[in-house]
Amino acid sequence: MTQSIESIQQKASTWLNSSVVDNQTKATIRQWMETDTKELTEAFYSDLEFGTGGLRGVMGVGTMRMNRYTVGMATQGLANYLKTQFSGDIHVAIAHDSRNNSPFFTQTAAQVLSANGIHVHLFSELRPTPLLSYAVRHLKAHAGIVITASHNPKEYNGYKVYWNDGAQVLPPNDKGIIAEVRKISSPDQVNFTGAAERIHAIGPEVEEAYQRDVSGLISAPEAIQRANDVSIVYTALHGAGITMVPKMLQNLGFANVTLVEEQAIPDGNFSTVQSPNPEEREALSMALSLADRIQADLVLGTDPDADRVGLAIRDDRGQLMLLNGNQAACLLVYYQLKQWRSANRLNGGQYIAKTIVTTDLLSRMAADFNVECYETLTGFKYIAEVIREKEGKAVFIAGGEESYGYSAGEFVRDKDAVLSSVLFCEIAAWCKDNGTTMFEMLLEIYAKYGLFHEYLLSLTMKGLDGLERIQQMMAELRTTPPLHLGGAPVVEIRDVQNDTVTDLTSGKIKKLHLPSSNVLQFILEDGSKISARPSGTEPKIKFYFSLRTSFDHQDNYHTIAAHMQTRIDAICEALKLK
Repeated sequence: MTQSIESIQQKASTWLNSSVVDNQTKATIRQWMETDTKELTEAFYSDLEFGTGGLRGVMGVGTMRMNRYTVGMATQGLANYLKTQFSGDIHVAIAHDSRNNSPFFTQTAAQVLSANGIHVHLFSELRPTPLLSYAVRHLKAHAGIVITASHNPKEYNGYKVYWNDGAQVLPPNDKGIIAEVRKISSPDQVNFTGAAERIHAIGPEVEEAYQRDVSGLISAPEAIQRANDVSIVYTALHGAGITMVPKMLQNLGFANVTLVEEQAIPDGNFSTVQSPNPEEREALSMALSLADRIQADLVLGTDPDADRVGLAIRDDRGQLMLLNGNQAACLLVYYQLKQWRSANRLNGGQYIAKTIVTTDLLSRMAADFNVECYETLTGFKYIAEVIREKEGKAVFIAGGEESYGYSAGEFVRDKDAVLSSVLFCEIAAWCKDNGTTMFEMLLEIYAKYGLFHEYLLSLTMKGLDGLERIQQMMAELRTTPPLHLGGAPVVEIRDVQNDTVTDLTSGKIKKLHLPSSNVLQFILEDGSKISARPSGTEPKIKFYFSLRTSFDHQDNYHTIAAHMQTRIDAICEALKLK
């Protein structure tokens, strides 16, 4: 993995000798070569590649950073690959979020694509990622690009590629794009000279069509009208959600939506938060404080590109409870299943989907409703792959992943925080109209299927050294796996990378039948599950904990949850994670 300083200097020299790299960038590289070998190594030790979320990295100089040249090289490779896959006129739609340099990178990509004879369709301003997914299919484009780093800190930006089905690229297309990008060894191989006649504005008709399709998913419009005063606080966290979420809620009849005004302004510096990640309580602190002041029923917060949404609801003590992604997914899917069954729409031809690190409570729920549940690798693009494969054969009701990404219906092929926000508000209105609450619905789910207590621990390890440490941790878990965790024996080990399931009781090994991915899962005797997985989009290794126990309405949820969290803390200590 570690490259010699000579090879790194050689890679950097390619940029120094380039006729298109600007003088300021060259001056920075020369300074590093003379005085800062560590910074030079971090910037040039490799190339950014497409992971589970596409191209993503810190903005700055170098092949490992997001800048005009890496975006240009990636786009040139994409253009070359598109020409091998399609004939005639090729069309690509592009959207961007509020991050610093996102408009600039959007224009860079548009210039390179148009210079290569490809028609480009651009939104006039920032728009949510799910709208780009929708636009690709609506415009019958061959591909799409979103310039975003999702919920990463402000120093990051990224470049997500979508295929003609509106989903993020999968094998073999992702590998094909990477292969073409790798052929671009110098910025001089990029055609940056755009053709204005091939760059087109996307009109309002795309967004209007999306809004109609979202409205068509509403199961209980009459409940919304009767309980339209349900009190909602929404924060866009300085991102693209502000362009669509408030308007959608207003159009559907929600009359009591309060915005966190300080975070309604698009801002690539995310000046009011440490990180614009709705998975983190700190990011929603202003929204939670406002909700307590006005006694709102629920809080919604979308990340910068509005594909993830955080949700807080009132619990049985009247306090705001920030749900994790598993809990929110369960509410959304359970509500959809109940409404479909109530409307006699379940006939055996429907399904839900989740990822392997998302709660197994969804699988139990699906079995109860006699609906198929498909399990995929981590990343919503794999759920989108199922939707594509089942299109015309079975109907996707809803699904999601624990990282706060959910969707319903088949018209968007990615996680959709705009649609999810609308559905969560519908659930709140339906509950109010029926004399109950979202928290009571969650307890109803636990009473039916068991209480699953989930927790995510992410360990950040930046740079080349961090990547090597993450690889070492995964290697050690494979060679010396834990045999007991949290007072319970490990009875099964699932190694997705090696496609094996090892029964520790019998010693038998069988196939897992999933595509290879660097994921390990340890199954305990009581059915609890602990998963380890390096992130594909951030310099992190993630540990997913899912403990299960029985529950009935006489139990105190908070007491049980606290006890189970204590067990998780003990497991973390046993694995030396804290």
